[in-house]
Amino acid sequence: MFIKELRAYRHLLREIVIKNIKIQYRDSALGILWTFLQPLLTTLVLVFIFQNIFGRNNPAMINYPIYLLCGRLLYEFYSQSTKRAMRSIANAASVIKKVKVPKYIYPLANVISNFITFLISLLVLVGFTLFYFIIGKNPPVINWHILLTPIPLLVLFLLCLGVGLILSVLSVFFKDIEYLYDVFCVLLFYFTPIFYLPGDLKGTTALKMAQMANPLYGIVEMFRDCVLRGVMLNPRHLLYSLGFSLALLLIGGLVFWKKQDKFILHI
Repeated sequence: MFIKELRAYRHLLREIVIKNIKIQYRDSALGILWTFLQPLLTTLVLVFIFQNIFGRNNPAMINYPIYLLCGRLLYEFYSQSTKRAMRSIANAASVIKKVKVPKYIYPLANVISNFITFLISLLVLVGFTLFYFIIGKNPPVINWHILLTPIPLLVLFLLCLGVGLILSVLSVFFKDIEYLYDVFCVLLFYFTPIFYLPGDLKGTTALKMAQMANPLYGIVEMFRDCVLRGVMLNPRHLLYSLGFSLALLLIGGLVFWKKQDKFILHI
């Protein structure tokens, strides 16, 4: 039923995705160029600040700028897509009150539109990789494992969609969730090995286990395995992050389906 309904409304989904991408850069002088400039400038700043702390003279660090960029791009997609999915029902309130369409279209469209801009921003990573290959300094290990890159990206998409569905429901009934989630995302940024190696985290065993329980940790590490280290995906990371993402997607879908009829009373 879901697939049939989605196919019936595929043109609406496409139009909302296109509209979201246009709105994202509507008031920007550089437009979609910010998709490249934002991760590039952010990475340069973070490399300047943290390379001498985490990336120098560390045999486990193949290439710190690429290591940092991999984590930063994936985290940014997660953060932006889930936040926009969270606000999607409230932003579409005027349409929802007038037109009968599947309401999950709105959080889904927001995750898809952010995924498209995220894929475009990956060209910055390609540029960094080519640069270090040309200069021959600390080049990433590129081999056939790079063909496995879509796997962690697909898992990340499922995770964002599951979290986005849950947040979109919570934001309708609990307005303060947006502020709490901002705090959570800051915590998640520092709790995910984006600018430091996983082994650099100091603390109790419980703290380290909590970090490993973070599904974004496994997704980021799998992505680095493909594009930086040139090794096979860690099966534990894959099984855990995929299982976690599918569980959240199932929970999000069920919660959304049960609560969607009450949206109109609160938006």
